[in-house]
Amino acid sequence: MTMGFVLRALQRSRPAIGARVSTFRWISSTPDLHKPEGAAAAAPEPEIPPRTPVGGARVHFTSPEDAIEVFVDGYPVKIPKGMTVLQACELAGVDIPRFCYHSRLSIAGNCRMCLVEVEKSPKPVASCAMPALPGMKIKTNTPVAKKAREGVMEFLLMNHPLDCPICDQGGECDLQDQSMAFGSDRGRFTEMKRSVVDKNLGPLVKTVMTRCIQCTRCVRFASEVAGVQDLGMLGRGSGEEIGTYVEKLMTSELSGNVIDICPVGALTSKPFAFKARNWELKGTESIDVTDAVGSNIRIDSRGPEVMRILPRLNEDINEEWISDKTRFCYDGLKRQRLNDPMIRGPDGRFKSVSWRDALAIVAEVIHQVKPEEIVGVAGKLSDAESMIALKDFVNKMGSNSVLCEGNGANPQADLRSSYLMNTSIAGLEKADVFLFVGTQPRVEAPMVNARIRKTVKANQAKVAYIGPPTDINYEHQHIGTGPQTLLEIVEGRHPFCSTLLSAKNPVIIVGAGIFEREDKDAIFAAVETIAKNGKVVRPDWNGLNVLLLNAAQAAALDLGLVSNPNDTIPTAKFLYLMGADDTSLEKVPDDAFVVYQGHHGDKSVYRANVILPASAFSEKEGTYENTEGCTQWTVPAVPTVGDARDDWKIVRALSEVAGVRLPYDSLSAIRARIKTVAPNLVQVDEREPSTMSFELKPPVTQKLSLDPFTPAVENFYMTDSITRASKIMAQCSALLLKK
Repeated sequence: MTMGFVLRALQRSRPAIGARVSTFRWISSTPDLHKPEGAAAAAPEPEIPPRTPVGGARVHFTSPEDAIEVFVDGYPVKIPKGMTVLQACELAGVDIPRFCYHSRLSIAGNCRMCLVEVEKSPKPVASCAMPALPGMKIKTNTPVAKKAREGVMEFLLMNHPLDCPICDQGGECDLQDQSMAFGSDRGRFTEMKRSVVDKNLGPLVKTVMTRCIQCTRCVRFASEVAGVQDLGMLGRGSGEEIGTYVEKLMTSELSGNVIDICPVGALTSKPFAFKARNWELKGTESIDVTDAVGSNIRIDSRGPEVMRILPRLNEDINEEWISDKTRFCYDGLKRQRLNDPMIRGPDGRFKSVSWRDALAIVAEVIHQVKPEEIVGVAGKLSDAESMIALKDFVNKMGSNSVLCEGNGANPQADLRSSYLMNTSIAGLEKADVFLFVGTQPRVEAPMVNARIRKTVKANQAKVAYIGPPTDINYEHQHIGTGPQTLLEIVEGRHPFCSTLLSAKNPVIIVGAGIFEREDKDAIFAAVETIAKNGKVVRPDWNGLNVLLLNAAQAAALDLGLVSNPNDTIPTAKFLYLMGADDTSLEKVPDDAFVVYQGHHGDKSVYRANVILPASAFSEKEGTYENTEGCTQWTVPAVPTVGDARDDWKIVRALSEVAGVRLPYDSLSAIRARIKTVAPNLVQVDEREPSTMSFELKPPVTQKLSLDPFTPAVENFYMTDSITRASKIMAQCSALLLKK
C-alpha cells in the first residue's frame, strides 16, 4: 500500500521537479583546468582495448620496415605496405560490407558498397581498391559512410526482384544480410524494374539473371581460377548483364564454385533447387574421397539424406574451392545401395539373409581353400581402419595376398617419398618450373591443378608436359607423348634440360597411372636420374612428386598392401573384394568363391557369391591419407542405409566366426594397431614429411618400353562406385565431355 502511494506521488511531482532543476545552472571551477598542462593531466587518454581481427585474420611481416600504422575509428593498427584500406579495417576488427571484393580474386571496385570516410579525402573512398598509406585515419561509422552505403544499397535494390520467398539463396544471402544491416528502411523507386533473360550454363548451375547485381565475381573466378573464358559482361548502363556471349555451357571442372561466390541468388545449385532451406540442414565437417587430394568439405544433411556438399576452408589443401565431382556426387549416395547381406542361390539369384548366416557361409568356405589361395583386395574408397583389418584377417588365415586397387604390381612401398607428393600441395606455389610425366592434373586432381594454375599466373612458372594430348588450362609446352622424351632429357639432348637446370625450385610430377605399366620401375629410375641431374631434390627443397588418383592409395602403401594382382588373382580360390569395383575379374577362376563387401551394387557385384553391405564415407568415421601424406578423418553425417555396417566391423565379425578373432573391438583399439604399423596415420591433420634418398634404392634392371603414356582417367565424372551411381554425374558426362 505504502509503496503504491510513494510511486503515485513521484509520478505527480515529476514535471515540477523537472521544471525546478532546469532553472539551475551548475558552475564548477577547478584551478587546474585553467592551465593547459593541468588539463592534459586531468583527462588521461582512455585505454583502447585490443580488438580481434575479423575471421581470425593474421598478418605476416617479411621485415619490420614494411610495417605502417593506420588508424581505424581511432584504433591504431600495424599493417604491411601495399594492404588495402578494407584489409586494414578487417585487421582492426571492423567488418566492411562488400559484394564485388573477394580475397582470392582480383579487385574490381565496382559495387561501391565498401565506401568509408578517410580524413582529408573530399569524398568517401572504396576501401577495397584504396591502398592504405602511413598515418591514414579511416572512419567506418560516420554519418557520411552510413549515408553512402544506404544510397548504394538503394540503387542495388532498385532493379532487384522481391524473390526472397522463392529464392534458393534465402537465409544465406549477402544482399539480405547487408540490406538489413546497412540499408535504408524504404526505397523511393516506383518505375518498372528491368528483367534479364536466364542463361543455360549446364546441368549444375541454375541462373536467375534478373537477380544479378553485376559484381563480376563469377567472371573473375572463371577467367582467373578456373582458367576458362566462358563468362563475361555484355551491354552497359541498366542493360548490363552477365552471359556467355554465344549459347554455350560452362565446361569447367570447377564451375560449381560460382554458386558459393555469388553473393545473391543469381547463380544457385541446379540439383539442390527448391530442396531445402539452409536453416533446416545439419552441417558435418568431413573429407572428400572422390580423388586423392582429400578436399575439406561440409556435408549438409536433413534426416537420413545428404542434401548438398560445400567446401570448407583449408589453405594447405583446397583453399576454399572444390571440384564439381566432389560437390555434386552426393545423389549417388542414395542410389543403387546395398541394404542387406545377400547370398547367390543355385539359380543364380541373390536372396537376403541375416548377418549370422552370411558370415557363417563365408567362414565355412574360407576354411575349405588352401591359405595361399586366399586374396584380399581393398577398393579405392577404403579407409585405413578397414585396410588394416583386412590385412590382419588375411594374414591370420595364412595368406600374404592383400592389395589395393590402382597401386599396380609390386609397388615401391619401402620409401614413402616414392609415392607421395613431397613438395606438398601448398608448397607447389614456390615452384618456377613444372614437368608433368604421364599425369593430367586437371582430371586427376582438379584442386592440385588449380594450385598449379595459380602458381603459373603469379610466378610466370613454365610447364612442360609429357603424355597424351590433353586440355591444360594454362600456358604449357607439350614436349612428348611417351618415355622417349624422358630418355632425351636424361641424356641431356632435349631443349627442356636448360630450363630445368636454370630453375630455382623445379618440380616433377609423375602420374599414378604409371603404376599400372609393366616398365614403371624403369620410368621412375629415369625420372630420379632427371631429378638428380636437375637438382630437383635438395636439403631445402624436394620437388619430386607422385600424384595419386584414389583416396585409399597412400594409406594402403603405408600399411603394406603391396601384393601383385597379376600373380595372385588368377590363382585365387577365395577372393575378398572390399569395395573393389575397378579390379579386372576376367582372370578369376570360375570355381573361385567371391565375397563382395561394399556400399553400392557396382561392377563386381555381378561376379559375387556373397554380398556384405558396408557404409559409405558419409556414414562412418574413417582415416584417409591424401596424396601429400596428410592424414584426415571422415565424420558420420547421416545414418547407415538398411543393415549396412562399417567395413572394419564386418571383417572383425567375420574373423571371430572363422575362428581367428582379431584383437580389437573399438575404433581406438584399431587405431592403436594402425599406430604400430604406420604411426603417421594417427596424427590427424598433420603432414608427416618423407625422407628422400636415392642411395637406398636397388639398381633397376628393367628395360624402358617406348609405348606412349595413356590417360589414367577416362571419364572425369565417373571414377568410382558413388559417382557411377550418381544421376547428376551421368548428366555431366553426357553433356559436358567432348565427344
